[in-house]
Amino acid sequence: MKDYSVERTERRVPMAIAVQLSGNANVQGTESTFTENVSANGARVYSVRPWRKNDRLTLASLPGGFRSVARVTYCQSLHGQGFALGLQFVEKTQGWVIEAPATATNEERSSAA
Repeated sequence: MKDYSVERTERRVPMAIAVQLSGNANVQGTESTFTENVSANGARVYSVRPWRKNDRLTLASLPGGFRSVARVTYCQSLHGQGFALGLQFVEKTQGWVIEAPATATNEERSSAA
């Protein structure tokens, strides 16, 4: 059995969010689907289409203004029930359900010391 675990630096939160996927090289059009879990920099998403590792796609939240180019980190077959995709956001707009924590600048660290 293949190991689909990916080492990540942030925790995923179970959350179903309606999204659209587009950009499949083999099938034109947009697919409406949903997430299983999310983080500030990615999501696990269900798809009826097979994708290849490192494929690029566009994910857009429904409704909402979030949009991102994402990289497929894995595509796991769900045994006739479609596929689960691990997505890493590459180019994203503001407004995702979880934002990355702000990192302190060097100036802020110096003044806190």
